[in-house]
Amino acid sequence: MFRTMRRSKQNLSREAAEKILREGEFGVLALSGDDNYPYAVPINYAVEGNKIFFHSAKTGHKIDAIKNNDKVSFCVVGRHDVIAEEFTTYFSSAIAFGRIKIVENDADPDKLRGLELLADKYSSTASSERREKELGRLSALVVPVMTIEHLTGKAARELVKRGDV
Repeated sequence: MFRTMRRSKQNLSREAAEKILREGEFGVLALSGDDNYPYAVPINYAVEGNKIFFHSAKTGHKIDAIKNNDKVSFCVVGRHDVIAEEFTTYFSSAIAFGRIKIVENDADPDKLRGLELLADKYSSTASSERREKELGRLSALVVPVMTIEHLTGKAARELVKRGDV
């Protein structure tokens, strides 16, 4: 169902791809947008197991796209070093493919868990009072949750050879 990587020597192990996914600062969520145009949006995220959690307003292009087609991909660049004298970059990246659902119900455990993970990742130094206040605003937003069906990782040949991924 999913393609094999053409440049197999640059293919990373599942573990290396998972590490890039876990440690990335942000990624790009790719959806099928209006009139079948691709819609790719940079977004913050958190990972737990085979799920990727996002947060969103209740309406907008992203939500409409998810409602129209639940198949998505999500790309994270772990490293990107420009090597000008070699006319290349030393990079590493991971791409997850899967299906996404919109969690609206405040009682759904995925909604609170996703927001907790996002708060842990992006606001770990916030006071407990501030954290509780923000997490108390559950009903103001939705939590799209992607379930990973396939994950690939790729890196520059030079990084793979050196084991520097």
